[in-house]
Amino acid sequence: MRWGLVLSVCLVASASLAEEMDRSPRPLPNPVLLSVGAVAAPASEVQAAPVSPEIALAPTIRPKARPRQLAERIAALKAASNAPGLDLSAVPEDEVDLAAVPPPSRKEERRKKREAKSMKGAVCGVASIKGEEIKPIGSKVRGCGVDEPVAVTSVAGVRLSQTATVDCSIAKALNSWVEEVAQPAFDGRLVELQVAAHYVCRSRNNVKGAKISEHGKGRAIDISGFVLSNGKVLTVAGDYNRLLRRIYKAACGYFRTTLGPGSDGYHEDHFHFDTSARSGGAYCR
Repeated sequence: MRWGLVLSVCLVASASLAEEMDRSPRPLPNPVLLSVGAVAAPASEVQAAPVSPEIALAPTIRPKARPRQLAERIAALKAASNAPGLDLSAVPEDEVDLAAVPPPSRKEERRKKREAKSMKGAVCGVASIKGEEIKPIGSKVRGCGVDEPVAVTSVAGVRLSQTATVDCSIAKALNSWVEEVAQPAFDGRLVELQVAAHYVCRSRNNVKGAKISEHGKGRAIDISGFVLSNGKVLTVAGDYNRLLRRIYKAACGYFRTTLGPGSDGYHEDHFHFDTSARSGGAYCR
């Protein structure tokens, strides 16, 4: 009897709780989801849910149509390529596929920085020729003048005793001769070239009526001496020894004309080097 009474009380409580839960307020449906069909809800509930103007004007999540101009452009590209779609993977033969080029290594980057630094103050496109480009040199004398002159202060790390106005042909030849012949012959101790002459509008050997000298065209330079790192100076006039003879003879492979002691009587105290434009081979005396 007692257990039956307890059971009756439990059943009455459960029924009361169920009735209370059934009467509890339910959450209103989301009007945005209802607008896109994400939630199906009875019409009565939709009508009961007030929708604000802002929510009513909320954009849908459906994709918009492609702009007409873009669609026409893509259609034209497809027609031009005669393919069903654009092939962006093909690389023309004359172009480099940048994606396939590995990034420069640290060693390569350091090398490029050194090269960029070494080109500072360089002329004629050679890092070891230092100086500056100057304005074209004209002259009232026919045959004189330099179209693209440079004012050179050093070649192959060896300074010039005076700034030489020449063209790049003689500057490059002198640079190579110093680097490959003169400097090794002096065991790396050569620090200066004594320049006796560079650009000057005059006739050959200063002889009146003679042809214009290569000096008057910026294609010649005269060297009279060599200064070493210990301060010693070797001059062509006073020290034309075996060493100077050897580097003078080797200059014939770098210049079109080499003249020095014993050549013609006009070059006993200096080496004359030029890059004349005359036909034929080198003229070495």
